[in-house]
Amino acid sequence: MSLGQQLAPHLPFLRRYGRALTGSQSHGDHYVRATLEAIVAAPEEFPRDIDPRLALYRTFQAIWSSANAAGREEAVAVSGSDPESIARARMARMTPLSRQALLLTAMEGFTPEDAAFLIDTDSATLEALVGDALSEIEKQTRARVLIIEDEPIIAMDIETIVRDLGHDVTGVAVTRDEAVALAMEDRPGLVLADIQLADDSSGIDAVKDILAQFAVPVIFITAFPERLLTGERPEPTFLITKPFQRSTVKAAIAQALFFDEATLPAE
Repeated sequence: MSLGQQLAPHLPFLRRYGRALTGSQSHGDHYVRATLEAIVAAPEEFPRDIDPRLALYRTFQAIWSSANAAGREEAVAVSGSDPESIARARMARMTPLSRQALLLTAMEGFTPEDAAFLIDTDSATLEALVGDALSEIEKQTRARVLIIEDEPIIAMDIETIVRDLGHDVTGVAVTRDEAVALAMEDRPGLVLADIQLADDSSGIDAVKDILAQFAVPVIFITAFPERLLTGERPEPTFLITKPFQRSTVKAAIAQALFFDEATLPAE
């Protein structure tokens, strides 16, 4: 099997990680492209003595760390309310390594040992970093959350997780029209949306309708994440895979709110 064939199944999920880490599809996908370009340019330097997925993320981490350590973010300069400015305002409260540790374990499913290898630290430090990230989440400003999910059991599970995290739930919608109506009636600060809804409508279309009225961070939930992580069209920045773990939802919510201006903690 060629190297490209070995890496192909892991690329959608590397895009998910890159997008969650940067808060942007374009910026996350940029780092993934840079990772692939580095591998193509010097295939002999790609680690062949470890699992291909681990080696792929390790290469990504090296590029991400190098770019950020040198302050060479290749984002377009924008106003102080853009995601990058918001993230910078939060960096004094939460280090990039803490966020990486949490995302790698809770969202990407790496073991603490593998995650420690990816960010070039030891397991004890990795556990401490995850603890720091979780402590920071507890200080995060609470949000009002709209849930769009047509499966009652899953909707109840999500609602319980959201409320246990200290957030309020503005409503639970099972169709596109109901979701839009609830959003207009009680404006949420975060949307958690399933892709396929009860009346064969789309959670993506529901979100598009809502975003046409006001800006709000969105997390999509789907059993087929690779379909929305191709990098070939406008796609979600934050994506949870069904079936999900509580820790995954917690990490995704925290990261989505991390880049939202409305949830900046008070000085």
